[in-house]
Formats: sequence, C-alpha cells, structure tokens
Amino acid sequence: MDRTSRIPGFYNLSIEERRSKIAEFAGLTPEEVELLSKEGNLNLEIADRMVENVIGTMAYPFSVALNFLIDGKEYVIPMVIEETSVVAAASNAAKMTRSKGGIFTEATDPVMIGQVQLTKINDPFSARMKILEHKEEILKLANDQDPVLVKFGGGAKDLEVRVLESPIGPMVVTHLLVDVRDAMGANAVNTMCEAVAPFIEKITGGKVYLRIISNLADRRLVRARTTVAKEELGGEEAVDAIVTAWALAACDPYRAATHNKGIMNGVVAVALATGQDHRAIEAGAHAYAARTGRYLPLSVWEKDKNGDLVGTLEMPMAVGIVGGATKTHPVAKIAIKILGVKTAVELARIMGAVGLAQNLAALRALALEGIQAGHMRLHARNIAIMAGATGDLIDKVAEQMVKEGKIRFDRAQELIREFTEKK
Repeated sequence: MDRTSRIPGFYNLSIEERRSKIAEFAGLTPEEVELLSKEGNLNLEIADRMVENVIGTMAYPFSVALNFLIDGKEYVIPMVIEETSVVAAASNAAKMTRSKGGIFTEATDPVMIGQVQLTKINDPFSARMKILEHKEEILKLANDQDPVLVKFGGGAKDLEVRVLESPIGPMVVTHLLVDVRDAMGANAVNTMCEAVAPFIEKITGGKVYLRIISNLADRRLVRARTTVAKEELGGEEAVDAIVTAWALAACDPYRAATHNKGIMNGVVAVALATGQDHRAIEAGAHAYAARTGRYLPLSVWEKDKNGDLVGTLEMPMAVGIVGGATKTHPVAKIAIKILGVKTAVELARIMGAVGLAQNLAALRALALEGIQAGHMRLHARNIAIMAGATGDLIDKVAEQMVKEGKIRFDRAQELIREFTEKK
C-alpha cells in the first residue's frame, strides 16, 4: 500500500509515537530519529503545548550584536538567524553610528486595528453613519471584554468606518483602534471585534463575516534616525555611493524588495530571539512599503550639509513582551532580559534601530565593496561544514576557498581530502 499523510488521531499520540509514524512515512534513519529526539533549550513538553503535532525541535544560532547606542542607552542585541554575516554587519554598522550619538528613535502608542466586515448592505453610506452614531456604545462593548487592559490604560480608543467597493459589492468595514499596551494584541483585538459584530449587525441590518486584527499596523509605527560621519565610511565619495544605492530602491520595486529584506534581516532576527510573531511584522512592513500604491523602501538615506550620511526609517512594529512565545519560550525570556526592556514600545524602538543599522551595513557593502566580499568569507565556513569538515579543518578549508575565490561544495571536498592526507 502506498504511504499516506492521512494519520487519524495523530495529534493524540505521544511525541515519541508521532516521531515513529513520521520516521516510517519518510524512511528516516535511526540516527535521524535520534537527532529529532534531542532536546535543546526548548523542552519538548513545552514545545508540545506551543503548537500541534510536535515531533522535535530545531535550533538556530542565538547570537548577540554589539556596539548599539540607542537613545543614549547601551544595548546588546540578541539575534536568531541562520544567514551569514548579518550579526557581524549589524555590530559593525552600529559602531559607525556612535561618533554622532548613535541611533535615535521614537514610537507611536501601541494601537492595533481590528476589522469588522459588514456585507449585504443596500445603503452602505447610511450604515456607516449608523455605526458612527453608536460609536460610544461600540467602544464600551469592546472594552467590556478586557477590563484588565483598560485598567492599565489600554483598550478600544476610537473607531473608523470605511465604505469599500469589492468584487461582490459594497462592504462597510469598521476599524476598532485598540491600545494594546505591552501585548502584540491579536487576542485582545480579535475578542473585541467578535463582541461588537452582533451589535453592528443589529443597528445596520447587514451581515458580518470577518472579525479580525489587521497586520497592517500603520497606527503602531516606529521611527529611527542616525547620522554617520563621512570619515567612518571612508569619505564623502562613500556617502554619495550609499545614497546612490538607496536611490535605486526609491525608484525601482525590484531593488526596493531586496533593500527592505535587508532591513528585515535585523528586525526578524530580534523578533525570533524575543518570541515575536515575525510573520505579522514582516507582512505589516511590506504592506506599509506599498501603501502609496507603489512599493517603496522603508528607509531614506541622504547627505547633510556637512557631507555626512543621514538615515531614517519608518515602519509598523507590532511587538509584545507579555503573552505568547515571549512568555512561554525560555530563551525568549532570556533575550528580553539581555535587552533589559520594560515595555513593548521600547522593544519596538530597539528593533527599528536594528533594522536601520542592518540597512546601513548592507548598503555600505553593496556600494563600496560588493556584497559578496564579507558575506562569502562567512559562507565559505558553511560550505566547508556541509562538505564534512570538522574542528580546525573548517577554518582551513574556508580560508583556502576564499583565497582561491572558489567557494564551492566540490572544492571543499577536494580540500578536505588534501588536508586530511597531509596529516
């Protein structure tokens, strides 16, 4: 009988039983099963409570970026990422910003948007007015769902109502604007949206379908800026080169996508380390980049009157320090402690600063030395490991490949054989 992915009751099995089933399905070797069985810094019992159908855990490098001076305060930045050179680049860029005071940030209040989608309305603009007329009742109904949040100064603060034309006719979409304080906010916002939906149906006569948070968190923004002395970059010509590299992103979405990916290298690495919903952050960032109808870079780089480089960044940053994996994953707790943050707003500001520094590092490498120079030196180590090098042999093989300019799997294998035979 052919193998099947239909395994009834799989979620009810123990982790060991699930692992056995998957080993049989995929033909895993005993060594591979043993590797899946190993626990790292995330206990399998905790993992099994975090998500469904757990059969193991997977470790990524947990690193720290240094040299960050943000709003006059020293920070060590925890980062979880598999891509070579990112952590070193962030540390180097942060060091460049220090002579002019580091990176300066600000953030808006942590306001998230909840959407309530009203359909089957013949008079959508009249329905919009009815919803606005009952604004205070709707806000009270929303806030009744989370008195603790309200007690700490959060809760539903306002609402907006939009009439949209859709492929199936007009829709009236109510936006609940909720200050979620130190949470990411999805659970609180979704609960509020579900609570007000029947009331909106009652006063309009329409039918509500979706009642859910929006990840385009354009009311929850972080802004970061920095000035980098031209001497730190190698002179005014280097400043011009970086501004020119940014200018391509400003006029070409093909470049802007990669430009913003460089920003997200830093942002997502911190998000992973601190247990954030990095997918929500990523979705919000790219949607914000396209908010004008054209996809744009999230940062701007200019040259000031002194010839120094000035960078600014603005993007949504929906993060939390209470609830979710941030409070469940033991290493996420450690990451928060390393950062020393006390509020979600402070965490957002740090992540914006890291994104700007990461962007600086990428643009400098692209404009002045080519992205491959530093990146490939580190990539060579990964190739050496893939080819089977261990211990001191990893660095020897990597260094030789870089020297030759041949950073390839087959060359790594050849070098391993050569160095081994010499021994």
